[in-house]
Amino acid sequence: MEQPITECRGHREPWNKGKLVGQKAPLRLKEIWAIRIRLQLGGRTRELALFNLAVDSKLRSCDLVKLRVRDVTHGEHIAARAIVMQQKTQSPVQFEVTEQTRESLAAWLRSSCRRPEDYLFPSRLHASPHLSTRQYARIVRGWVREIGLNPAAYGTHTPRRTKASLIYRRTKNLRAVQLLLGHSKLESTVRYLGIEVDDALELAEQTEV
Repeated sequence: MEQPITECRGHREPWNKGKLVGQKAPLRLKEIWAIRIRLQLGGRTRELALFNLAVDSKLRSCDLVKLRVRDVTHGEHIAARAIVMQQKTQSPVQFEVTEQTRESLAAWLRSSCRRPEDYLFPSRLHASPHLSTRQYARIVRGWVREIGLNPAAYGTHTPRRTKASLIYRRTKNLRAVQLLLGHSKLESTVRYLGIEVDDALELAEQTEV
């Protein structure tokens, strides 16, 4: 005998019960430095390079973990700017590599003896040639946990959103942030930063490109 569709077939807990969902928070300046100092004092060269580059590049995790040494170097020097093809949109995006990030990358490359064709951040698992997005997510959660933040409120988009949010708050230049994030549509940047649509449109109208 078939059961009526109104009859309950067993209670299932919502998948997001007890979890913080939605946009992951960016880091504030004092939190950025708290993480940096911990990584520096701990001699965690690889993680310091990864953290600094994640914040500077504003790349999605799938693009960050697949960077190769040649993507951020010119000969034997770390490049001040780099450009990569985004996996999600198949469009190029350019990013800056600040001095402290260049220094941390140089230290990592000296200690790891990576070649130009090698992945910048190799996995410690033999099955994967580069750090996986899941491994990266665990590393990010570890960073925020170490400075006393709730890991549930942060994720791999946290480093990506961090510098973009700081730039927007300082300049209100939505178009610039759109370019830095590699978004094809301004609306995507609006949603990503959590800006009210009306405010965003007003800002966009005032921004000449």
